[in-house]
Amino acid sequence: MKCPARVVVLLASAAFGGVHATDWSMDPSASRLEFIARSETVPAPGVSKAFDVRARFDPQSPADGRLDVLIRVAGADMASADINKAIAAAEWFDVARYPQAEFHATEIARAAQRFVARGTLMLKGVQQPDEVPFEWTPAGEGATMDGEF
Repeated sequence: MKCPARVVVLLASAAFGGVHATDWSMDPSASRLEFIARSETVPAPGVSKAFDVRARFDPQSPADGRLDVLIRVAGADMASADINKAIAAAEWFDVARYPQAEFHATEIARAAQRFVARGTLMLKGVQQPDEVPFEWTPAGEGATMDGEF
C-alpha cells in the first residue's frame, strides 16, 4: 500500500512575533487532509478531518521553525463503509493498535519557491525520516500551509 497525502491547513497565529518564529495553530473548520491509497495500481482517494497541525514558523527565518502533525487514523474516510472498515484493519492502518500517526519536524528550510520540513514520521509504530514540502501563503493575521507527504 502506498498512501501519499496532501494537507491543506488554514493556520491562525497564536502569538505575533517580530523577528522571532510565531506559534501557529490549525483552524479545523477550514483545514483538510486528503490522501490517495493505492492497492495494486488502483488509486482510491480519501479525506480526514481528524488531524491537528501546530507550527512554530517564520518564513523569513525558517531554520528556527518546527512542525507537528497528529493524525487520528480512525478518522480516514474513503466514502465507502466497506473500504473504511478494511483500512482500519491490521493489514492497513491497524487502528486498534496504532490509533495515531505523527510527523514531527525540527528542521525547516527554504527550497526554491517552497519550504521543506524534515523530521520523523511514525506510522503503525514504525519511525522513519521523512520530508514534507509545503507552500506558505500569508493571509491577513493567518496563513495557509499546503503540503504533502
